[in-house]
Amino acid sequence: MAVHFHEEDLPAGVLADGPVAVDTEAMGLHPGRDRLCVVQISDGGGDEHLVRFGPKSDYSAPNLKAVLADPDRLKLYHFARFDLAIMEAYLGVTAGPVYCTKTASRLIRTYTDRHGLKELVRELLGTEISKQQQSSDWGAPELSDAQKEYAASDVRYLHQLREKLDERLEREGRAALARACFDFLPHRARLDLAGWPEIDIFAHV
Repeated sequence: MAVHFHEEDLPAGVLADGPVAVDTEAMGLHPGRDRLCVVQISDGGGDEHLVRFGPKSDYSAPNLKAVLADPDRLKLYHFARFDLAIMEAYLGVTAGPVYCTKTASRLIRTYTDRHGLKELVRELLGTEISKQQQSSDWGAPELSDAQKEYAASDVRYLHQLREKLDERLEREGRAALARACFDFLPHRARLDLAGWPEIDIFAHV
């Protein structure tokens, strides 16, 4: 296992075929205000790749965009809604098709209101991960080793989580419902970007 750090783009040919786990780090949680700083990606083979964008980046990143926009590669996320929105805002790609472990967790772990990545990894995989760097300065000129490890851990376990969550979705008869939710997430992200982040447009009032 190794964490690979890249500036401005992903090198060509570093990922195996098949699903990839994807996550992002930004200056905050508002895609229209806070810039995208890091995209993490892993093919599940044991290595994680971090692509860092500087404050003057043009976000061209052709190799990374090709992977993210590939319709034949499933993208695994934890809270896909934010990652999809900020990558569409800065990279100009719809990074699907989508699988979201947080959405899956909410559909089948209805016995708890704790659906964070840390809780999922602990319960389903028996592993502890640290979220200490979650609110750190991702736009800093140099990222610390602790930040890099945190970013890598956000994609390290998503392939394994998908397997565990899929078993439960099938068991509870909610796999088709989950797939429909995943398919809608790019549209939900676009609603966020278009100005409806907190409004349920399907509500009666």
